[in-house]
Amino acid sequence: MIPIPLTCAGDLMNHIHDYVQQTLHYLQKAHLILTEDEQQRIEIASFGLPDYPISGLQLLTYINSPRYCAKELVLFPRQTCPEHLHPPFNNSPGKQETFRCRWGEVYLFVDDDSLTPNHAGGDLTCRVPADSEAWYTCTRYILLRPGEQYTIAPNTRHWFQAGEHGAVVSEFSSESRDDLDIFTDPRVNRMA
Repeated sequence: MIPIPLTCAGDLMNHIHDYVQQTLHYLQKAHLILTEDEQQRIEIASFGLPDYPISGLQLLTYINSPRYCAKELVLFPRQTCPEHLHPPFNNSPGKQETFRCRWGEVYLFVDDDSLTPNHAGGDLTCRVPADSEAWYTCTRYILLRPGEQYTIAPNTRHWFQAGEHGAVVSEFSSESRDDLDIFTDPRVNRMA
C-alpha cells in the first residue's frame, strides 16, 4: 500500500480517512489489534509541513500520564519524522523514550557518537526530505528491525525514517508533552 501523495497541504484534510485506513493496514501487518475506540483516535501528524506524507507520522496514544506514556508510531515507506528533542519541563529532565520496532525497519538518527555514520558505506543510507537538509543535524543512526529497541535520553536530538516497506514502532516513555518539543526546522508546527 503506497501513501497517497498530496499536491498541497490543504489536500491533507481531503485524505485523512485514507491515511487512517493505511495506518490500520500497517498496524494489522504488525499483528496489533485495536479497539474501535483506539481506531478512532489515530492521529495524522503532518507537522504543518507541505510535503506530507514524505515528512510526517501516524500515531496512536494508548496512555499519556505524568508517570508514563505508550504509543504506536506508524511510518509509511521512507516517511520521515522531523528532527526534534524533548526538553526539560516541570522539574523533569524531559521525555526519555524507548523505540521498539514491531514491523518493518526504522532508521533512528540520534545525537550519539557511538552510532553508525549515515555515509559509513560510502553512500547515504537515508536521505532527508528535499529542501530540508539544513534541519537534519543528527548524522548517526541505529537500524531497528522487529524485536530490536533503543532508548533515547531526555533532551537529545533525534529523527527517524522508515525503510522501504514502512515501519511500526512501539514507543514507551515518560510523560509526553508534544507542545514542548523543540524541532530543528522552524517551519514545524507539531500541533498542526
